[in-house]
Amino acid sequence: TIIQYLNLHKIPAEIIVVNDGSNDNTAQILKQLSKEYQNLKCIHLPQNRGKGFAIKEGVLASKGQFVLFSDADLSTPIQEMDKLIPHLKDGYHIAIGSRRLPESNIKNPQPLHRRLMGRGFATLVKLLIPGIQDTQCGFKAFRRDIAHLLFSCQRIRRFCFDVELLYLARKHRLKIKEVPVCWINSPHTSVRLLRDPMNMFLDLLRIKLNDILGRYG
Repeated sequence: TIIQYLNLHKIPAEIIVVNDGSNDNTAQILKQLSKEYQNLKCIHLPQNRGKGFAIKEGVLASKGQFVLFSDADLSTPIQEMDKLIPHLKDGYHIAIGSRRLPESNIKNPQPLHRRLMGRGFATLVKLLIPGIQDTQCGFKAFRRDIAHLLFSCQRIRRFCFDVELLYLARKHRLKIKEVPVCWINSPHTSVRLLRDPMNMFLDLLRIKLNDILGRYG
């Protein structure tokens, strides 16, 4: 889908896919696709290291003027990049997709328990990063120099890496634009209902502790 979109609009871009230790036929599919699209680069991690670690590997391998990361299920359609990139050209350092703005277009909403869990987490996040409504939408764009700066400092390997990146951005006084996007809930989530909320809470504490201890430089 991404290849077709880039070709249709004649957008020069590289696609970097990070295979985070999957044990299905992802590697074989990527190998076949790379024959069709020369700008497709595949990074295969020998074992699962977490979403934050995987995206960090992909971003630091990027060479384009702008860097966009997207969840592989395209819960936010790739066409929504047209809403983010202009803000980078207008002087913002980071543009993030948001599901929590009045203009956001949410299709197939999450089950009630997932929505309540998300709101509770968002309330805690606002203690660290006030003013940002949605840190967890997996659709964010950066200027390349900014992306490499932030991801080089990143320490969180799991789902809270988004919060860490935006916390670091605020620490560096970078300009962040939150943009309403279309978002389609995928029922095939990898978030575990019992374990992951506790891990994410602990990661919020780690972010603050890392800053207090000067681990971000």
